[in-house]
Amino acid sequence: MELKPNYLANGICLNVLANSVENAKACYDAAEGHVVLGVLTKNYPTDEAAIEDMLKYKAEINNAVSVGLGAGDPNQSAMVVRVAEAVQPQHVNQVFTGVGASRARLGQTETIINGLVSPTGKVGVVNIATGPLSSQTTPTEVPIETAIALLKDMGGSSIKFFPMKGLAHIEEFKAVAQACADHDFDLEPTGGIDLENFEQIVKIAKDAGVKRIIPHVYSSIIDKATGDTRPEDVAKLYAMIQQF
Repeated sequence: MELKPNYLANGICLNVLANSVENAKACYDAAEGHVVLGVLTKNYPTDEAAIEDMLKYKAEINNAVSVGLGAGDPNQSAMVVRVAEAVQPQHVNQVFTGVGASRARLGQTETIINGLVSPTGKVGVVNIATGPLSSQTTPTEVPIETAIALLKDMGGSSIKFFPMKGLAHIEEFKAVAQACADHDFDLEPTGGIDLENFEQIVKIAKDAGVKRIIPHVYSSIIDKATGDTRPEDVAKLYAMIQQF
């Protein structure tokens, strides 16, 4: 099974949540495989339960699994490390301080590992204190270029810019996108992205020259009654990313 996500030729791959194996398969098919399906460790009581379930997903969607934290919860960082080692998925979500441990335990360089950095309100500057302990202290604000270099040092693949809050941090996002393009690093915008603002956000990253982009679209395309991600909305997102 492939360890790398199935990017389109333009370097874009979707990231949406899966509520069940059946829901994952429906969304995978809707995007013709150009998607990773988020499964959140926070939803499982034990490592064993998460691993058992994620291996079922892995078998049905050609390993297009994204091991998730759960709303960026730093307290899930260690569980993500352990679960990802066992599952060997295509994609891993991590807080900034969990990236090195994830790469070491995975034991290979193919799986995409993102490192979560947060907006600061200052263009070109991000907060990297997103770990279990560091997130409880004074923010550690560094130039985006420094954050990228640190993530590369730790074996990370991409910047996870969270929370985007839709278009609230758009000027900061533009600077992040430009830095990722300049330093050959992947970019994953997430938080408050929906069918209305999705295209604009992806276009900013593409226009900056980012080679590989994994936009996360979560709650806005989830059916509130069932908890399922709507495959028809995934199909709409897929149609949008094909235009770039």
